[in-house]
This record gives sequence, C-alpha cells and structure tokens, in this order.
Amino acid sequence: MNSEKIDQIRQAITEHESNKHYYAQGFEPLFAASPQSKIVIVGQAPGIKAQTSGLPWNDASGERLKKWLGVGDEQFRDTELFAHIPMDFYYPGKGKSGDVPPRKEFAGLWHQRLLDVMPDVELLVPIGRYAITYYLPQARKASLTETVYDYEQFLPDYFPLVHPSSLNFRWFKRNEWFEAEVVPMLQARVSSIINAPTKN
Repeated sequence: MNSEKIDQIRQAITEHESNKHYYAQGFEPLFAASPQSKIVIVGQAPGIKAQTSGLPWNDASGERLKKWLGVGDEQFRDTELFAHIPMDFYYPGKGKSGDVPPRKEFAGLWHQRLLDVMPDVELLVPIGRYAITYYLPQARKASLTETVYDYEQFLPDYFPLVHPSSLNFRWFKRNEWFEAEVVPMLQARVSSIINAPTKN
C-alpha cells in the first residue's frame, strides 16, 4: 500500500504547477524511496548529470559519499536500505558561482509526505547547509563546521554532513578531523542499521 502512495506522491510532484516546465523537458522528479527504507539521504538538489541519467548522486560527489558511508553502489541504490530525498527533486540550473540553490518551498511541500510512508527509517543524513538548516533548525546559530563536528548531539536520529563535492577541497584540507574521526563513526552507525537482524 505504501509503495502505491509513493507512486501517487511522485505523480503529484510531476503534475504540480511549479514542476510542469521540467516535465515538458522530459525530466521526472529525482528521488528514490521505499516503504522499507532505513536511512534517508537528504542532499541539496540533483546535478545535471544525475538528472539526465535518472540516478541520484550519479557523479563524483556520490562516489565520495559512498566511501563516507562505507557502502558499495549496490547497497547505495537499494531503496530498502537507502532513500534519496534531496531538498529539490530537479536540477535548479547554474548560477554565478555554481548551481542555483534548491527552491525554498520544495521540501516543505513533499518531504513529510514521503517520510510518512517510510515507517522503518532509523537515520536521516542531512548533507550541506540547506538540508541541515531545514532538518536541524536548532543548529542554525552554529556554523556548518561546528554542526558537523558536534554530530553526536543529533544522534541517533540525524547525522549531519558537509557536502562531498570536490569544490569543498579547501574545507577537507582544513578539517582533517572529519575523515579521521567523523567518517568512521558514520560508517559504524550505517553498518549497525543495514546489517541489523531482520525484525520478525
């Protein structure tokens, strides 16, 4: 039944007035979810490569994210393990200094409807400033770096991350503690969820 609801939500997103110009170009809303999903990955918005391929995180950022999570592509694409619900389900276009931000109202319209039909979710991973601001409003006064550094205060339900984009290479160099200390804890949390014995 919940699978049908996800399909209905997808159709509603496709037909929504604000998304008709994407549909006219042949683009479907890019998200992946299942009623059995255990971990929800919330990124910014699909890049052009991901949107044209129809696969979330189908780029170099996705490869780095999989390494951080400690999973291979097969697990990453298994919606019974991971749901991929970005802050906007469509490529927003190019701006002066990179991709345009996701539409502010988009997540408020659709995210909770999807989360409501995924009762088995144990962890939500907000990635980058937009997702963290939306899902962890209590962290707004802190910088992104402070929020990621203090990830433990948001466990067990949330695990905030910096965006894995190569454009953040300076941040990675300045904050070597992230891969040394935070990534192993992320991998342990993910592993404990996806390798847990199946509930009867």
